[in-house]
Amino acid sequence: MNKKLPFLAASISLAFVLAAPAGFAQTTASNQTNKATSHPMTDAQFAKQAAEGGIAEVKLGQLAQDKGTSQQVKDFGKRMADDHSKANDQLKSTASGDNIALPEQMNAKDQAEYDHLSKLSGATFDRAYARQMVLHHENDIAAFRHEANDGKDASMKSFASRTLPTLQDHLKMARQMYNGVLAGNHSTTGQKSHTGA
Repeated sequence: MNKKLPFLAASISLAFVLAAPAGFAQTTASNQTNKATSHPMTDAQFAKQAAEGGIAEVKLGQLAQDKGTSQQVKDFGKRMADDHSKANDQLKSTASGDNIALPEQMNAKDQAEYDHLSKLSGATFDRAYARQMVLHHENDIAAFRHEANDGKDASMKSFASRTLPTLQDHLKMARQMYNGVLAGNHSTTGQKSHTGA
């Protein structure tokens, strides 16, 4: 009977680890939301964070296209690179009109994440990338919603409002991708990419 206890403990630990990412994502997002509301960002700080995040999404998207095993991951990576490149251009234009200087590269945290992901491969990369995309977009939505509702600069508020539905769409896709790679689904969207759709 005592010999069964370590096995039972290991099984419970494994179940917790497998269930943790979804719960972790929600906890992290709510912590970020609490930070955003307790320490409101200025319009310039929002613009800086949005620029850094947008650059990271493009680079991570390109990495996903190169290293992804799942077609769903590759397709999502392409969508991130395309959509965030457009959003980055719109942000530059908005910030330029407001005399806000934007960074031109990822912040140190995103660079470290990129470096970590670039060392992974196969299904391990797919799972890690998908999980990060859920976390990123939950945090992005909280920041963009805050700016859209409470920003002081009209043009930056407008940018946040226009971009928010795209980010919400990305989050929905990221969650589907995450569930797909956890289930080992490697060809969910493969057929679409050959039709040019």
